Amino acid sequence: MKLRIEILPEPEIEGGRGVLGAEPKLILPEGGPFGSIYDKMIKTIPLGLVCLPQHRDLIERWIDSMNDLLLDDETNIKRFREFPGAGKAFHARFEVRFVRELDDVKFKTALALSAPERFDGLFDLYSEAIKSLFIDQGPTCVLVDFPEDVANLRINNPRLTFAEKRALERMQAEDDELQYELFEPTEEEKKAAKELAPQAEDLLFRVFHRALKAKCMLERNCVPLQIIRRQTFVDQEAKQSKATRAWNLGTALYYKSGNIPWQPHGLPADTCFVGVSFHHLKRRSGDLVYASVAQAFSNQLEPFALKGDTIPREQTRNKRPYLTAEQAGKLAGRVVKEYQSRTRGSLPSRLVVHKTSRYEQEEIEGFRGELLSHIPTCELVSLSPTGFRLLRRGIEEPDRGTLCTIDAAADSRKYLFTTGYVRWWKEYPGPHIPSPLEIGSATDTDISERAREVLSLTKVNWNNADGIGRHPITITFARKVGVTMTELGEDEEPNPLYRYYM
Repeated sequence: MKLRIEILPEPEIEGGRGVLGAEPKLILPEGGPFGSIYDKMIKTIPLGLVCLPQHRDLIERWIDSMNDLLLDDETNIKRFREFPGAGKAFHARFEVRFVRELDDVKFKTALALSAPERFDGLFDLYSEAIKSLFIDQGPTCVLVDFPEDVANLRINNPRLTFAEKRALERMQAEDDELQYELFEPTEEEKKAAKELAPQAEDLLFRVFHRALKAKCMLERNCVPLQIIRRQTFVDQEAKQSKATRAWNLGTALYYKSGNIPWQPHGLPADTCFVGVSFHHLKRRSGDLVYASVAQAFSNQLEPFALKGDTIPREQTRNKRPYLTAEQAGKLAGRVVKEYQSRTRGSLPSRLVVHKTSRYEQEEIEGFRGELLSHIPTCELVSLSPTGFRLLRRGIEEPDRGTLCTIDAAADSRKYLFTTGYVRWWKEYPGPHIPSPLEIGSATDTDISERAREVLSLTKVNWNNADGIGRHPITITFARKVGVTMTELGEDEEPNPLYRYYM
């Protein structure tokens, strides 16, 4: 057995005026956000706010403070940098212009009810207030104030029968057992693994913030929601410095308001990356099935998602759902058609599919058969959780970007560390030994190049300003769409745009 190590360079991202770098907190103050080549004007981003009356002034003051310099008092100044103000970071100014205060009496009355009634009462209270802001010339994003009782609210799914609930509980136990077969995971690793496999838990429970987003994204004139909690706008309860909170919230608000903070640099402009995932769903007929979702990303257009076919519960192999050749071909065809529509007739010259389990032969035939009838090149890449660990001498963890190859007599496996020691921070941002993804391909390809692309796609995380993530956007977006689909009707199409799911 041979072990080979390759350290892939950290992919660059691109901000305004073509400024390149590894992290947003350096390139944004220098060049501004992506696309701001000539425009140095400070634009105003109008925000909506739905909040409790006692929180209104606190939230408005906090948003206003983000337009000015905020210093950082955390220990690692290379990772936690001062926030220069929204004007310098985003060429924008955040302004709360539209406010709806929740009725405090109705809010307290709903909190006192039993869990299902509390859920429904608060759901109606919040959704009506939010919908009233979906108006012409309204806000570009709505801040939604969540006290802790609301932020952590979830209930058993009342739409399930007793038999359906028992079936899902057995499936969740199987999911957990499979996870433990790979390795004995930490809590952090359990959370990460849930992003890579369908979870019965998503259908067993209704989560309040997920249900609220699903409801509101189907409304006319809807705009994205940004949940805001006391730990963001109350300094005494904050878990991060003012600067870090401003960087993270500012990045999310800027993107959700219809802008691109940064783009990965170096990815081919005519390549489309697609993530495929599966999720539990209850059909109107009462059947428990898997739903397939495809997400597409390209530097030429905003990320979009599509719903694929539902799959019978028994259509699994090695305890994982898969697509038939017909289903795979149909999903691939929809992606190509949607891509062509969004680019006004252009087709990608290459399409790369990411999947969180190995490809079955039917999937290979379906994807390649359909895609190669439209475009010259199609590659099928798998990204799977693993129990593999790599230790280095000394006290530092493996570098982010480490690609480890294990060559055995009859097999060769490759492991990509998307988390690990970050050289430019001089820090490993995690509590445990980093766990890699096993990266493979259903066809002959240069795995090192595919790993570089995956690493670049982990930098499309516009929910904070760190500029890195554990999984590529192809996987995380498809997962978020699938989870939200548990709240939608069988015939309802999920909103295709990424900004509604963050």
